[in-house]
Amino acid sequence: MKNLNLFIELTRLKRPIGYILLFWPCAWGLTLAYDFSKSLNDYFFYLSLFFLGSVLMRSAGCIVNDISDKEFDKKVSRTKKRPIASNQVSVKLGIFYTLILCLLAFLVLINFNNLTILLALGSMPLAFTYPLMKRFTYWPQLFLGITFNYGLILGWTAIHGGINAVAIIFYLGAIFWTLGYDTIYGFQDIKDDEIIGVKSTSIKFKKKPKNFISTCYIFLIFSILIVGYLMNYNYFFYISLLITIAHLFFYQIKIFNSKKPSICLKVFKSNNLVGLLIFCNILIGKF
Repeated sequence: MKNLNLFIELTRLKRPIGYILLFWPCAWGLTLAYDFSKSLNDYFFYLSLFFLGSVLMRSAGCIVNDISDKEFDKKVSRTKKRPIASNQVSVKLGIFYTLILCLLAFLVLINFNNLTILLALGSMPLAFTYPLMKRFTYWPQLFLGITFNYGLILGWTAIHGGINAVAIIFYLGAIFWTLGYDTIYGFQDIKDDEIIGVKSTSIKFKKKPKNFISTCYIFLIFSILIVGYLMNYNYFFYISLLITIAHLFFYQIKIFNSKKPSICLKVFKSNNLVGLLIFCNILIGKF
């Protein structure tokens, strides 16, 4: 039981916000591409695969992140008790867990078409080098956005077997979404990060965080509007999008306070609702 609890802690399975935020772009891409006049069996099958893949890959990513950041985590109050940082789990065991999770994820992946498999495999270097970015650039959140939203492209290719402008535009907008919400998340550790010398957009834009985060969210909304236009969505799509806009700007931006870690975490977690709202926006546009 102790080893099981350590594994759960290591993979953050008790904190689902990580794999849910990884899952939503997959669901967006799949829903955007799917023809709902056909049987829903394939849709729910692929949706289940993407959810399972999100859990597995996010779990593997957490372990790789903890191995990479072991020495940094020891110096940060919020992370110093993580299993690898506190030496409760060895690096070798962490690598073993990662290989098992990746193997399981590959068994999920082979249910898709060849292009989707190739694109997913091509994203692996991004997924596992992201933790290193905070050592070299103030933009690690940008690399996270590129990685975390890759599922949007995969959701599209799983249905169409190819990529077009709609998927790319939406993907770019989703990258800005992650850039915004992970900047919010980064303010929890900004004091420790500055002391130990790691970089982030939270540090880079600490003087005007709301301006930067608002700009990121504007790009997200702009991309969704373009997608709605290119997909010839009905006017109910644009009306429903107002709810998403209201949440981003009249809730998140309004209550966000970079000086209060508890508020930062609360606002960050509310992006699960944003993912659901955009998912509903797409469904409304298609019917």
